[in-house]
Amino acid sequence: EVPLVESGGGLVQPGGSLRLSCATSGFDFSFAVMSWVRLVPGKEIEWVSTISSDGGSTFYADSVKGRFTISRDDAKSTLYLQLNNLRSEDTAMYFCKLGYYAGPYTPRSRGTQVTVSS
Repeated sequence: EVPLVESGGGLVQPGGSLRLSCATSGFDFSFAVMSWVRLVPGKEIEWVSTISSDGGSTFYADSVKGRFTISRDDAKSTLYLQLNNLRSEDTAMYFCKLGYYAGPYTPRSRGTQVTVSS
């Protein structure tokens, strides 16, 4: 099991911003494709974004494209997700994931809660 520690979530008003972080260890982060997913209770886990190992390619779900930005700092072995122009439907527990999203799974990390509400 790969240690992944998410942080940065919180309560924010619609239109607000947050920056999520995912601290990693135990593997060579600089060679790893990384992803963000999110989970709302009662719903299937949703892929949000993926970044290539060199950071040169990024991919986003249509629901977040233009509002969220994935990035990485290999020196810190940390993955980021900048969330802008947040909407109520972005409320979820956010998890980082080693590798591509390949279908529903149960995250083992704690995640970080994002709540968008006025």
